[in-house]
Amino acid sequence: MNQIRSAFLFGSLAGALAAAAPARAQTIPSSAYGALRWRLIGPHRGGRVLAVAGIPGDPATFYFGAVDGGVWRTRNAGVTWDPLFDDQPIASIGALALAPSDPNVIYVGTGEAAIRSDITYGAGVYKSNDGGAHWRAVGLADTRHIGKLLVDPRNADVVLVAALGHAYGPNPERGVFRSTDGGRSWTKVLYKDPDTGAIDLAADPADPQVVYAALYQARRTPWEQYPPDEGPGSGLYKSTDGGVTWTPLTGHGLPAGPLGRIGLAVGRGGRVYALIGAKTGAGLYRSDDGGATWRVAGSDARLTNRNWYFCRVTVDPQNPEVVYVPNVALLKSSDGGKTFGVLKGQPGGDDYHELWIDPTSPTRMVVGSDQGTAITLDNGRTWSSWYNQPTAQFYHVVTDDAFPYRVYGAQQDAGTAGVASRSDFGEITFRDWAPVGAGESGYLAPDPLDPDIVYGGDTYGGVHRFDRRTGQSHDISPWPVSTFGQPLPGWKYRFTWTSPLVFDRVDRHTLYLGAQVVLRTRDGGLHWESISPDLTGAVARPTATDTGPLTVANAAARGYGVVYAIAPSPRAAGLLWVGSDDGMIHRTTDGGRHWQNVTPQGLPSWSTISLLEASPFDTAGAYAAVDRHRVDDFAPYIYRTRDGGAHWTRADEGIAPQAYVQVVRADPERPRLLYAGTETGVYVSFDDGDHWQSLQLNLPVASVRDLAVHGRDLIAATHGRSFWVLDDLTPLRQLGDSALRAPVHLFAPAPAVRLRRSVSNDTPLPPEEPHGSNPPAGAVIDYLLRAAPPGLVTVEIRDARGGVVRRFSSEDRATPPTQPVQFADDWLPRLDPPTRNVGLNRFVWDLRYPPPPAGRYSYSIAAIAGQGTVAEPQGPLVLPGVYEVRLGVGEQTYTRPLRVDLDPRVHVTDSALVAQLRLGLDIWNAIAEQHALAGSLGSARDQIRALADRSLDRATRTSLTVLEQLADSLARASGGAGEELAGLETVVESADREPTQQARAVFAAQRERVAVALRRWQQVLTTELPALNTRLGGQRAPTLQLREEVPERKTGPW
Repeated sequence: MNQIRSAFLFGSLAGALAAAAPARAQTIPSSAYGALRWRLIGPHRGGRVLAVAGIPGDPATFYFGAVDGGVWRTRNAGVTWDPLFDDQPIASIGALALAPSDPNVIYVGTGEAAIRSDITYGAGVYKSNDGGAHWRAVGLADTRHIGKLLVDPRNADVVLVAALGHAYGPNPERGVFRSTDGGRSWTKVLYKDPDTGAIDLAADPADPQVVYAALYQARRTPWEQYPPDEGPGSGLYKSTDGGVTWTPLTGHGLPAGPLGRIGLAVGRGGRVYALIGAKTGAGLYRSDDGGATWRVAGSDARLTNRNWYFCRVTVDPQNPEVVYVPNVALLKSSDGGKTFGVLKGQPGGDDYHELWIDPTSPTRMVVGSDQGTAITLDNGRTWSSWYNQPTAQFYHVVTDDAFPYRVYGAQQDAGTAGVASRSDFGEITFRDWAPVGAGESGYLAPDPLDPDIVYGGDTYGGVHRFDRRTGQSHDISPWPVSTFGQPLPGWKYRFTWTSPLVFDRVDRHTLYLGAQVVLRTRDGGLHWESISPDLTGAVARPTATDTGPLTVANAAARGYGVVYAIAPSPRAAGLLWVGSDDGMIHRTTDGGRHWQNVTPQGLPSWSTISLLEASPFDTAGAYAAVDRHRVDDFAPYIYRTRDGGAHWTRADEGIAPQAYVQVVRADPERPRLLYAGTETGVYVSFDDGDHWQSLQLNLPVASVRDLAVHGRDLIAATHGRSFWVLDDLTPLRQLGDSALRAPVHLFAPAPAVRLRRSVSNDTPLPPEEPHGSNPPAGAVIDYLLRAAPPGLVTVEIRDARGGVVRRFSSEDRATPPTQPVQFADDWLPRLDPPTRNVGLNRFVWDLRYPPPPAGRYSYSIAAIAGQGTVAEPQGPLVLPGVYEVRLGVGEQTYTRPLRVDLDPRVHVTDSALVAQLRLGLDIWNAIAEQHALAGSLGSARDQIRALADRSLDRATRTSLTVLEQLADSLARASGGAGEELAGLETVVESADREPTQQARAVFAAQRERVAVALRRWQQVLTTELPALNTRLGGQRAPTLQLREEVPERKTGPW
């Protein structure tokens, strides 16, 4: 039985790949892989939110807009949240407003306006007229970043937009815009210049014609940690005609310029609050006369901390003395801003951004923060959880070599997460992920030699070594001195927000870290050494250009560049490709002793080398994902080299025009198969990047910051929708001209691992509990249909002896319960038979024999929300080994070998598994015998009762009564045995171990009960029934048509 573990038809995979001759990319229809599905694995730990809203008077319904996760709604005060924006082409939400006159009318301003380094862009204003069920774009697409929306409370068609404009360059579509026709047309009503946009709006609740606006001049550069705090274009404005015309507000108590970002709020009685960033005089200002005069309300330094990032103020709609300022904590004042206390916040800082207060009941509030959204119904005493929002912003993704493998990443302002790709409990929940040390923005690097050790980066060069066994996180930073906020050129090692940290893919003891040089450790961070010169283009000596303003032309030379990407080759130790954020690529083939500048010719400065990918097939091959959005160029750039970087070729045709590229990954099994993550989604190329097409499928639009290929899975790290996995890339790896031309094509299935759907013995988690999905539990069988067949599609599984293990049909239907169940119908078992769709079809065999034909099924407690439970008894699991898949379409049959592997965590002898299956099939056959007997007994009772109104002599009537009583007695005896056997099947299958002696004893006892009943019934049929039928015939009564039912039997592959 050694074949149980080791049997493998090596030629099958090679043959499948050979058959997958590269098809021209433009001939690959999306239907050829359209049945593939991304699955969310979490974590459900909320990400950054700048926009929140509610419905006045409704304590249950609230909305939030995630900065790269779309619009969400709760109808139960935050118990659960539902996405409303997944079908839209953009996911970054900067502002959100419900029309006070009709809360079904919702406006969304896309593009976050807190212009941090990992900012995501938008595409103008979107509108829904039905509470978020449907959306349409209504213009202002080139504003890119929108800070606030204001809807006239009297007319839902009148709306003002505060548009910040491009973050990395000048553009005219910025300022305040006004529409009076619900967004069909727009008028620019307040504009300063191409470098100044609008950031906030506030209206007088007593007179919506009175509106205040804040302009903000801010421009990000590619190299700075933060944008400028102030600019000459920033300022405060007032309109008294609903935003048609505007008057600047200066002096009269306001600070002198230059000003920074300004936040606005208007309370009852015309009280105006302005939170103002300024070089001098920053603070919270207050006007009690409609903006004519101002005074400092409070000078608490916490109010203007990182004013460019926060700077919002909210006033209680019923009490103008109560003021809230979101910042690192949610601050509250009850004395008009003189003093503030913390309403909500915890050590480490939550970074709050926006607060909405119900004007009908100010104790109801919703807040948006870097951690997600929370709701209070009791004035801030308690808050709903933000651990139910899968909007995490991840920077990178990596997997380990455990089984099931874990997915790791660092989440913006939340920390790290190691998430199981599969849970033993059927769904991925809070039980299946945990932090792994390190910080919010770094790379993570699981130790390839010890799965319990994870190395992780932190902001600006921090590095930690996390030990899962102890939970300890050892700081092993190369230079453990805080440099946060200090000028980059003065650092010993120049690091960025997200510095690359990767293991060599051949020398598994070597870990690399990117600064302005490449650092290396071979002893777990106890010692670091530099193995390169400065690879960023900085000059060693000052020159005349070292004075004056920083520009794109001189910033790199003055020491503002950093190493941004490191790609070790999987084919050769010490072969590294290194890219910088200022547009340079270097290569070493000898572990850093010598370096070669291989930057693509003509690549402009500050073209960030976002990620590099070394070819898995050729030491001279590599791919570069180049991101130029930080110089206001959103075009996609992918470069490819096949000669060690001597020549590079653009390879990005087919990617959307503004989908700048974050990552390119090469499939490690199929040459020329590439995957790309962009700012708006995922793409695939079948011809080495010459042509690309969407691989978005069901993945919500989001910035895909990184991709990882693990085995046959593709994992996406989104910057706003957590982690997603595309299971089983078999069709992508095998698609080719022959498959596309054939009327039917059965792909060679990947090996399947023998696993249970769920091993939970606990009460199922309720559907409201946040959860991700498990991969399919079983063998994934993919087939292409060029046309929908007129007849059935069947899938048959045969063992090594040719015996039929299982057969499925496209007409299979779920068996309804035989009696009422004590749980909701949503928990009933699901059936997914083979499909007959044009294009790709995916079917999953659970690696089991069919369930035995029991008279009554119970339902497993190992139920999964959204997927139901399973009926028991199930059929036994098959043995590891090689099976044959037979696909039937019409008159044709197509076959492929399928390998079933043992769970690598299980250590059991082959003989134990064989003994388990033997007993399992013996139980199966005994249940089938009992079921057949029950059918025969039931038929006897039905026929006897049908003779009740017949005139029969006393002797015949007595014989019938005795026979009916015997049938009842045998049915009870054998039925009880059948129920015991059904339960025993579950007992025997509960783990991958040899059956216990007591299980064998119970089987022997119950099997004997069935056998005794069978023998007695056979005696009736052979000796007693003929005489009774003779008497019945003599009285012209129908005879009893009884026979012994022949049960189906199952045999194993022996």
